[in-house]
Amino acid sequence: MTQQPLLLLDVDGPLNPYAAPRLRRPAGYDSHDLMPSWWARRQTRQAEGEAKPLRVWLNPGHGPELLSLPYQLVWATTWMDEANVHIGPNLGLPELPYIPWTELFAEDPEGLHWKTRDVVAWAAGRPFVWVDDELGPQDAAWISAHHPAPALTLHVNPRIGLLAEDFATLRDWAAAA
Repeated sequence: MTQQPLLLLDVDGPLNPYAAPRLRRPAGYDSHDLMPSWWARRQTRQAEGEAKPLRVWLNPGHGPELLSLPYQLVWATTWMDEANVHIGPNLGLPELPYIPWTELFAEDPEGLHWKTRDVVAWAAGRPFVWVDDELGPQDAAWISAHHPAPALTLHVNPRIGLLAEDFATLRDWAAAA
């Protein structure tokens, strides 16, 4: 039996277009005030009094669209397991596995994105598409040289999030893989 390829999902950028103009929520997105534990800790350190929730924009159509793809969905986000608590339910996604990062935001000696080595290790030779807003050509080249299976890095503009064209790319890549 052949396993489905992995679809490794970042939250901020692809699913939450956090870089969109502050007061102009992108069309199709709903606003959510969320309080993940890492945000609450940061807010408590920075401000006196009650922590303010994190504003996150999510498109409820993305959940069904992701579930219709021929992939095993995996969180590849700093939200880690908290994506299952705060993001997934707002998109209609079931609980997903997540990549536990070795060290958040660690500087890489070769200039790779800090997630790249962990992504390849976690994928353990399985084909994957990694959807993120911070990927560069050096990450794609390193993955190609160090991962034995097909892999695609799909950069998403953090001002607009996932688009219909991105879903088409995901479908086409899965069909070819």
